[in-house]
Amino acid sequence: MTVHALQAPGSGGRLSPAEGREPNLNAPPFQANVMPDIHPPTQGLVAPEPVRGCHVQPKDYAWFQESLAHTTAAGLMAFTGSGHATARHLTDRQGRKRFTGLEHAASMSTQDAAHTLFGNEYVGTDHVFRLNGPRVEAFSGVDDDIFRLLARGDVEEYRALVHASRHIRPRLTFDKDWGGPVSVHADGSVLALRLLPGQDKEPRPGSPR
Repeated sequence: MTVHALQAPGSGGRLSPAEGREPNLNAPPFQANVMPDIHPPTQGLVAPEPVRGCHVQPKDYAWFQESLAHTTAAGLMAFTGSGHATARHLTDRQGRKRFTGLEHAASMSTQDAAHTLFGNEYVGTDHVFRLNGPRVEAFSGVDDDIFRLLARGDVEEYRALVHASRHIRPRLTFDKDWGGPVSVHADGSVLALRLLPGQDKEPRPGSPR
């Protein structure tokens, strides 16, 4: 994100709104109608033509921060395949109703899956597909603690947890217990791949695959 500041007096620190309210990230998301276009400062009595874009005014700072936080949370929950946990962080205009039906993230998938990777518990969805012949299992999910926080709408605690562990969480290596490569991201999401049992062995002559 790029921030263009016309004037920012002071010695640094967090910018606080001069008007409006403090953000409440745990409050349900709501749709605000922010008028488009950026209006440059007037030059005397002449008002310059508006510029394409979106200007977040101080009165909308809290809403904007809440919207960003909920949208990020929704993306993380969608990665696990949990429709209801995703929907609680979206507005109707963002497609909330699309995630409130039966939860089927993909064909040939098993939801509410849980795996221990590198000694940590993760929950999400198992997917099975073929990769040049052999059948492969892919698990996409998120750290169990993070999932529980976002499932109940505790965005504040989720952000604090992710921020505190952002430097130590990322990992990309082979997990022997899982049996394949595992990628863990700073936000707590994980993607793991492995061959299904028996796929790494050559069949005996004359035996069916």
